[in-house]
Amino acid sequence: TLFRSVTGHNPFPLFGMDTPRAWIWSQDNKIFSCLMTFFLSNMLESQCLSTGAFEITLNDVPIWSKLEVGFVPSIQELLQILDNQMKMNPLESPAFRTP
Repeated sequence: TLFRSVTGHNPFPLFGMDTPRAWIWSQDNKIFSCLMTFFLSNMLESQCLSTGAFEITLNDVPIWSKLEVGFVPSIQELLQILDNQMKMNPLESPAFRTP
């Protein structure tokens, strides 16, 4: 949404919807709306991490819990965990129907 706000692309007519006033305001105030989006998302992220609410599941199987381990994994650790989990439990390939 941030990219669309900066570029000015209005997606609402594509869905047959009227353009909301909030979208028009964000187009008129691009810098302020981008900064507001950035700060609100950072506030939300810090709130979630400070409460300990950070858990990762894959196919409804918990693979990481900050409450159990005590810290949030780095990106490299997270990718390694996901890679190992995918190797141990490969996803079933979807069955495509042919008419």
